[in-house]
Amino acid sequence: MRNARFAIVHWGSGICSAAAATIMLAGLLTLGNVSPANALPSYARQTGQPCGSCHTDFAGLTPFGRLFKIQGYTAGGGPYRTTLFPTADTPPEEEKKTWVAPVAMMAIAGFTNTQAAQAPPTAPYNGNNNVVVSPISFFYGGAITDRIGAFAQVTYNAPPLGGYGYDPFQHTWTWDNTDLRYADTIHAGRFDITYGITANNNPTVQDPWNTTPAWGFPYAQSTVAPGLGGASHPLINGAFAAHVVSVGAYAMFNDLLYLEASVYHALDPGTQNSLGTDPFGAPGLFDAAPYWRAAIEPHWGDHWLEFGTFGMITNVHPFTAGPPPAGSLPVGVVPTITTAVDSNTDKYTDVGFDAQYQYQGSNFWVTLRGSYVHEFQQLDATFYDLAGSTNPSNTLNEARAYASLAYGNSNRVVLTGQYFSTWGSSDATLYSGLASGFSPNTEGFIAEIAYIPFIDSRAPGWPWFNARIGLQYVGYTKYDGTTVGASANNTLFLYAWIAM
Repeated sequence: MRNARFAIVHWGSGICSAAAATIMLAGLLTLGNVSPANALPSYARQTGQPCGSCHTDFAGLTPFGRLFKIQGYTAGGGPYRTTLFPTADTPPEEEKKTWVAPVAMMAIAGFTNTQAAQAPPTAPYNGNNNVVVSPISFFYGGAITDRIGAFAQVTYNAPPLGGYGYDPFQHTWTWDNTDLRYADTIHAGRFDITYGITANNNPTVQDPWNTTPAWGFPYAQSTVAPGLGGASHPLINGAFAAHVVSVGAYAMFNDLLYLEASVYHALDPGTQNSLGTDPFGAPGLFDAAPYWRAAIEPHWGDHWLEFGTFGMITNVHPFTAGPPPAGSLPVGVVPTITTAVDSNTDKYTDVGFDAQYQYQGSNFWVTLRGSYVHEFQQLDATFYDLAGSTNPSNTLNEARAYASLAYGNSNRVVLTGQYFSTWGSSDATLYSGLASGFSPNTEGFIAEIAYIPFIDSRAPGWPWFNARIGLQYVGYTKYDGTTVGASANNTLFLYAWIAM
């Protein structure tokens, strides 16, 4: 291993950060006992608006929903006081209202059938036809002060179909998508500017459009099916979700031009573990990764058109080895993680382009979306230090094309279709674990029909209850580099998504 040095990271270090993470998780779980969820019903209660004001079909956003997010999740108007502690800016009529904690929960129960049985399953799973309740999430979603708001999520994930194996750092409970914001508005001449600060834990989770990875379609997917879209995705597509933290600034000019710049930092392995995140679920560690976003959204009448760009540059220190095998350590000895920290890193440059068109009819929404991400990989650490790739550099591309019709005011029926494709360099070493042509190439489509009974009305008995009942089919023409057997991964997913 050329010029390599190592850092041994012990779980016993970082006691303060671990304690803080534990307290935060406990606090969010306690809040989960109060009430409403992921559309989020807590936002509907805070604003006094039905879910359909913010969502064409949750989690897809309308222009009103995007504005609510850009303005920091703080807009009020509902029957309850928006913030716990009124300020000088709080109207007198708002102070008289009762405050209710902006908490929510959601759960997805699904039946999964794959064209070919999967092996080897771990009890209580079958090789096929599994019914699983996962994920289950609790949220703090709403205003904290008149200018500060939050979307904070804690999630239970059922164990994977094949079990956890030797990895001792897997968790069922973890912190999930989190976005804390400060936002305000100023008027400067002809410009109305909404500006803010975002702190989040997943690149693109803060984005107000559903064209970027964190909130892209499908909004619900099976947790026991083959990996959606194949095994390989650009880093910006979830590779560091819940492994990182960031701070960034953004501004929206005249409801037209959106600009954002953020910097992400990978949490140390001990903190990740304390937050319920497996460090080995990410490619490694990095110090600072700049992220950018620019979009323009001209709109006229009932039409909204958006096109933009986003991206991130990440210098990753990859892990030199996986977790220790079960039973390899004496009883009571806490495992360690070894990471490469020499001058070589793997540099990933992700550049994305996206576009969206929305039209609002009298009782329907039409949404068209497209996105493309190109990733250039300079694999100096993997190629030279770890002999983990055949090529010193690779490329990876990901494209999506989406169309949706959401029909009906309440009792909404949603028809959605999406084409997806991933392609890139062939690399016999990097992709040696794939039973394929040693390439990431995957291609297929998703078709879904969903029914949302209370998106524009109140459910009887509990006005902030909502549900999405969906039937989804994922079909593949190519999977992980080969067309041979690709259709064996085809998946039928019948699910019920409840939020309250």
